Amino acid sequence: MYSALKLPPFDIPLRRLPDGTVQVHDPLRDKWLVLTPEEWVRQHFVNYLLATLGFPKAFLANEVSLRLNGTSRRCDTVAFTRDLRPLLIVEYKRAGVAVSHKVFDQIARYNSVLGARYLIVSNGLHHYCCRFDGPSYTFLSAIPGYEDMLKTVNDV
Repeated sequence: MYSALKLPPFDIPLRRLPDGTVQVHDPLRDKWLVLTPEEWVRQHFVNYLLATLGFPKAFLANEVSLRLNGTSRRCDTVAFTRDLRPLLIVEYKRAGVAVSHKVFDQIARYNSVLGARYLIVSNGLHHYCCRFDGPSYTFLSAIPGYEDMLKTVNDV
């Protein structure tokens, strides 16, 4: 139904409603959601954060609300430090949507409010991670694990 992604496969929890709607269970929100192409990417990436990169489930949240220039916005996924400061913001696009400069501008605006150390943009096929280093961002060749990210939060 949905394309293969460049993320580790996992047994994604799906169900089909009598009307034919397919839903996926979001482990962070503990609820069933309509499966969309972007949600497909989100659930695979969240699994990657949890199972591969060692992010504790208790410090991850999906659809985090924030106020930006007087309007309500939502970050797709936010990871927090152990003292609940934003550590990472992740923005997802469905597979096939180009990860453009516009997407980075969007996540950078969100970060002007949250002040996370790391930003990731992914369409499930291409993943880009950068670290906020004071006034600028440094793109990384690999996505660090949770513990490695924590080691850098006081370096800004």
